[in-house]
Amino acid sequence: MLISKDLNTAINEQIGHEFMASHTYNNIAAYFENLALKKLAGMFYKQANEEHEHALKFIHYIPQTGGILAIPAVPAPKSDFTSVEEAIKLSLDWELEVTRRINNLMSLAIKEKDYIAQDFLRWFVTEQLEEVSSMENLLKIIQMAGEKNIFMLEAYLSHEG
Repeated sequence: MLISKDLNTAINEQIGHEFMASHTYNNIAAYFENLALKKLAGMFYKQANEEHEHALKFIHYIPQTGGILAIPAVPAPKSDFTSVEEAIKLSLDWELEVTRRINNLMSLAIKEKDYIAQDFLRWFVTEQLEEVSSMENLLKIIQMAGEKNIFMLEAYLSHEG
């Protein structure tokens, strides 16, 4: 077996967090879609798919290392929001939490001198820089535009892609 019991358990937990992120982003996307904010909705549906793919990367890694896959139950994510800013702030907070968790997985792999896991996790470490930066920028833009000018954010996103 190429994975320790502790790292196996921690990665199984992370799989749950990745699925939770996917569900959360689907709820945020639906909230934006209900507000006719199609660009924001599309961005968050795409983000939900990415989080699902992240979970699958972890799922495939466990059996490759001889570990035991045990996907945890995922609680229902928040589905009601009072503002666009609140929804985007939630996504930023979530990405910061995921970053902390990925860093903890990397720390455990380093402590255990699991070089295979370190190599695998390095992609996630790099990915979190993009995820956090993207959400921070989105939050800054909505804070500058304000809720009354939210369509400016839609226009901005139209020119980003």
